[in-house]
Amino acid sequence: MTLTPDELEEIRRHAEADYPSECCGVILVRGGDKRVLVRLRNVQDALHRSDPVRHPRDSSTAYAVDGQEWWRQVCKREDEGYHVAVIYHSHIDVGAYFSATDTQNALLGGDQPGYPDATWVVVSVAKGRAGAAAAFRWNAAQRSFLPVDDPAFCA
Repeated sequence: MTLTPDELEEIRRHAEADYPSECCGVILVRGGDKRVLVRLRNVQDALHRSDPVRHPRDSSTAYAVDGQEWWRQVCKREDEGYHVAVIYHSHIDVGAYFSATDTQNALLGGDQPGYPDATWVVVSVAKGRAGAAAAFRWNAAQRSFLPVDDPAFCA
């Protein structure tokens, strides 16, 4: 199971609430039955304002998570036995696909994802309404993120 129906609905609500900015978050799992959805704050606008050359995109076309927030919200839970099962974000006024930028940002050093076992979920938000959602997983043999075959990827 990638997502429960309730988790998918919560991601959709998050995406609509953050529109016209991309939303981002994770689902952490421990022991198969404990699941925590964590909304993270998109700090891309602050990065763009502080250094538009290094960060040319704003939050309508990119997302970034503050490292301290990641540590507080994710790393501490990993220390408690949780693992990152899903990393999600939204795309604003475009489709639910895994872009070249998404791939670049997911890879450490350009060749291996930081969370190779996680499923990456992208939700499209058009005119403030969440639409299609798609899931992607790292395929080590093809060195690429591929769509999850099951169109109903939530149980």
